[in-house]
Amino acid sequence: MIRHVVMFRWTPEATEEQKQQVAAELRRLPALLPVLRAYRVGPDLGLVEGNFEFAVVADFDDLEGYQVYRDNPEHREIIGKFIQPIAAQRAAVQYEF
Repeated sequence: MIRHVVMFRWTPEATEEQKQQVAAELRRLPALLPVLRAYRVGPDLGLVEGNFEFAVVADFDDLEGYQVYRDNPEHREIIGKFIQPIAAQRAAVQYEF
């Protein structure tokens, strides 16, 4: 199985409404993409200073499933329309488990 983890820091100008919209848009993806075996998104709890502000964790059966998700037009639209305008920093990793 492949796990994909992405974390974001938002721009200072990002509003709470924009941040909530990112989460809402991403949460639509499991219904559209059966390749997602598990999918969790959410804001950091603020327990440790310096953490990233938002995370996405997605699990796939294989590399092909990850690629379907990565390249999906709806997913790409969410990134371009809702995430990129407010993302100040992004970190990601994909690993096998």
